[in-house]
Amino acid sequence: MRSRVIMVLAVTAVLVGGVMLVPAAYARLSAGQAEQKPESVAAPTPVPPPQPTLAAGPVSVNFKGDFFSWALMDRESGEISGSKNMKETSTTESMIKAWIVADYLRQLGDKEPTAALKKAASLAIRDSDDDAANVVYRAAGGSYAVPAGGQPGPVIKRAISTCDLTDTKRGNVAGYEGWWSFTRMSPRDAVRLGDCIADGRAAGPKWTKWVLTEMSKVRGSTAAKDQNPRSGGGKWGIIDGLPESIISQGPVSIKNGWTQLYYDGNWHVNCLAVTEKWSLAVMLRYPLSTGLDYGSDVCASVASQLVTPQPGGALKVPVQPVGKKV
Repeated sequence: MRSRVIMVLAVTAVLVGGVMLVPAAYARLSAGQAEQKPESVAAPTPVPPPQPTLAAGPVSVNFKGDFFSWALMDRESGEISGSKNMKETSTTESMIKAWIVADYLRQLGDKEPTAALKKAASLAIRDSDDDAANVVYRAAGGSYAVPAGGQPGPVIKRAISTCDLTDTKRGNVAGYEGWWSFTRMSPRDAVRLGDCIADGRAAGPKWTKWVLTEMSKVRGSTAAKDQNPRSGGGKWGIIDGLPESIISQGPVSIKNGWTQLYYDGNWHVNCLAVTEKWSLAVMLRYPLSTGLDYGSDVCASVASQLVTPQPGGALKVPVQPVGKKV
């Protein structure tokens, strides 16, 4: 009997000890955690907002004339957006001079042009000098003879094949079929041409940077003092519609084309601009009486409407301008 009592007391003591140990261990664990310093979690690094750029969007211009078309290429994706008629063509005028220079320089490879030809190439772009462009055009293999079979000459043929152009063709104005300025091109092909110049296919590895730099140094305004019979100021249009937040990101390379053509009574005005991110072209035909400033303003308006984000866009609901949406 006594041995049973001793056993019961022993078991009870073990159980009681077990019950008492659990709270004691928990108390020691809690005390240890309390002594530890709280973990420090780093605040997430703020993500800067995307830089302003040009992106596809609606464009509305109160345009009065025979032809208004535009196209925009996102150079990162290769996607082209624009007006419904962006496949239709108009004469290139001096816009094509950027290609003429690039085509000539690419054929040189690593060789240097003569000082006279290099100066002519620069003047053809910076001052849109016709005589200088003609010198480079002939050096590139161009001719003013009427091409056979209704085909463009070799310089323009190379533009089509090198830059994957689909709408470009020889001009069809009688008496001017071999002239580079009468080459017919669409805005869709014009942005492809800009991309082709910027990515190195047009001028080749040695000369691409040089051509883009010359295009970024185009000079002169639409003012009468800057316009001459064989050359003219060409720093206007798209560049005027870009905010400083885009211009400051890097060079904007441009080449405009503009001529008063009396056979159809129109200004033929083209604006081309290209950066690392995008290529934009606007092509116009409108009455001679309207003046060059009108074409410049239309090009600037298209560019400004494609800027994203729009200035103050987060503060107000954008209002669609009144006019013709294209």
